[in-house]
Amino acid sequence: MNIVSVILASGSPRRREILTDMNLRFEVITSDIEEKFIVGESAIDGAKRLAFEKGEPVAKNNRTSLVISADTVVSLDGEIMGKPADEADARRMLESVSGVVHQVVSGVSFVLIDEGISEVVSSVSDVKFYPLSEVEIDEYLSTGEWEGKAGGYAIQGAGGKLIERCDGSFSNVVGLPITEVLKFASSFGFERLPWE
Repeated sequence: MNIVSVILASGSPRRREILTDMNLRFEVITSDIEEKFIVGESAIDGAKRLAFEKGEPVAKNNRTSLVISADTVVSLDGEIMGKPADEADARRMLESVSGVVHQVVSGVSFVLIDEGISEVVSSVSDVKFYPLSEVEIDEYLSTGEWEGKAGGYAIQGAGGKLIERCDGSFSNVVGLPITEVLKFASSFGFERLPWE
């Protein structure tokens, strides 16, 4: 088999955009799993577990396709911050990361059942926010961009103005680390993937 079909098991428009920008042909099939963390679970373990859990049911129903799935979380001093429940929760998250370094962790799962492939990797980026005033937080929350975003912000949008620096993969903070996808593609064989 020289070419496999690729499925992105994610409804994230940001992840779709990243793979599209990489000129990879793929379709989107999402699974409906509850994103809950286990007490005491590290950010890396949680992101990797959830990434796999998102992709596994899709892979079982599409055994000849390579299924890529991912999960991204924000971690501060060991506390995992997923997607905010509401605006008040987003405010709490932004206040907690104001002026400090925190980690953005993505787990990425690659599953191709008929080829016996099942691999989950992770990527970690250090992000530092500027010290944020209450007015700046109010203005950002008013954009609505915080909704559905781990840690309550998006680096690729208006949230980028809040960030002093990012050490590590920028695309990881967006939600899908390009380097990890390319490393896997290289180990799997670039010629076997459907690049445009």
